Amino acid sequence: MTPEQLHRAEREETRWRILATLNAGRPTSISEHLILKVLGDIKLTATPASLRRELDYLESRKLIEIERGPHNTWLCELTRLGVDVVEYTVPCDPGIARPPEA
Repeated sequence: MTPEQLHRAEREETRWRILATLNAGRPTSISEHLILKVLGDIKLTATPASLRRELDYLESRKLIEIERGPHNTWLCELTRLGVDVVEYTVPCDPGIARPPEA
């Protein structure tokens, strides 16, 4: 695997883990700080800047909503489409490493 392929795989895995984390926290919004901690706990390397980049990507795909709060804190939650992706009720477009349904 080339370094670029490895980086891409990690980005796509990070996106899936973000969605799964937000699903676990439903119906409450989850702070970016908690998401970053979860990613670190499962050994995915993410910086605050890289996390925001992936959150922005997921928001542009209409899978999450971000509330940009005071003190530069982001609170995130799944949209209806995001829930459907996590629950395997709709297809998942490329860019997210959703594992095969068990």
